[in-house]
Amino acid sequence: MDMYQRMYQQKKQSFSIAAQLNFHTLPTDSDAFAEDYDYPVISLGLRYSINNVTMHRGPDFPLGQAKTVDYDSRLGNIVSLYAAFNRTFLRRHRWSADYTLAAGMSYAHKKYDPYNNVDNELIGSRFLIYFGAGIHAHYRLSGRWGLRAGIDYYHHSNGSLNRPNKGANIWGPTVGIEYFPTAEYGERFAKHASQKSFIPYWYAAVALGIGGKVLNEDWLKTQYGTPPDSADYRTGRFHFYKAYSVQVDIMRRYARRWASGMGIDLFYGSYAARVEALDKADGYRTKHSSWSVGIAAKHQVYYHNWSMAMALGWYLYRHMGQNAEIIEKPYYERIGIHYTIPALHGLTIGANVKAHLTKADFTEVVIVYPFRFE
Repeated sequence: MDMYQRMYQQKKQSFSIAAQLNFHTLPTDSDAFAEDYDYPVISLGLRYSINNVTMHRGPDFPLGQAKTVDYDSRLGNIVSLYAAFNRTFLRRHRWSADYTLAAGMSYAHKKYDPYNNVDNELIGSRFLIYFGAGIHAHYRLSGRWGLRAGIDYYHHSNGSLNRPNKGANIWGPTVGIEYFPTAEYGERFAKHASQKSFIPYWYAAVALGIGGKVLNEDWLKTQYGTPPDSADYRTGRFHFYKAYSVQVDIMRRYARRWASGMGIDLFYGSYAARVEALDKADGYRTKHSSWSVGIAAKHQVYYHNWSMAMALGWYLYRHMGQNAEIIEKPYYERIGIHYTIPALHGLTIGANVKAHLTKADFTEVVIVYPFRFE
């Protein structure tokens, strides 16, 4: 939650119920990836979040031309369908500990509405991107039952595909009951000899991306810079602008599960002319360009044909207007989930979110082709 949100958020309690179906890899599977990760658990889960979160901007809040309302806005409940990767890093008799990364899709019962939920700047879409992370301790009871407890974090947002998009961030303690189809445990994780060796190699990767965003500048104008008698006053309908990207990377696959390297990123935003028009109307003479260029450190984490792509970049060239100079950083992040199609010689498809200090800039679909150096 940012400082602005804290000024008018009132209640902030959240409770959730989740059910997961877990697949536990074992040494007997003869799976080299599973061995590298010390036999992880792959989960499919459904979570229902009951959110007692309310917001209300009073007369003392700086609203520009916007008017206060006489009701509280609500975050509403959210249901999420997700897949999770759970890696155990400690096993001691009946005890174990793991960390979890999860991704999926969510559906929000409530979203921003100019008529009855106008102060909800957290969620602007029914359908959302879900991300989760956590750390847990497990205790195996006698028989087929177990207990777990930990700390979890959940994030819901629309990746700037609509506005508003502050996103809902929820964290707190969790407890659960686990059921196992077999009573066996510790003996299943005795050390086995390595199944397959891995030969490191270099490769180049070229990625083409297409995606888009709704402008934060349009949101700010309709929320605070538009008179109440205008049809656009605090509207929930915005124009969607396309965004394009090209990535050229040199990577070293130094382990079966990891690759790292550097790359050049080229971005093209079809919205630059709109931003320039808004800035000129407000009296700003900031530089504007549809093109941006960055250099980035890249890292890829693999599990069979699935991978998580991560990047931390620094702009070499970027001029995206007055609002960007205020809220953006000179660096950017990128994270995505990719799938490699073996039959197409390593061609990879995926989805990325590009962000500035975790605040989404745009969401894109990418196609990646690797060129392996022999």
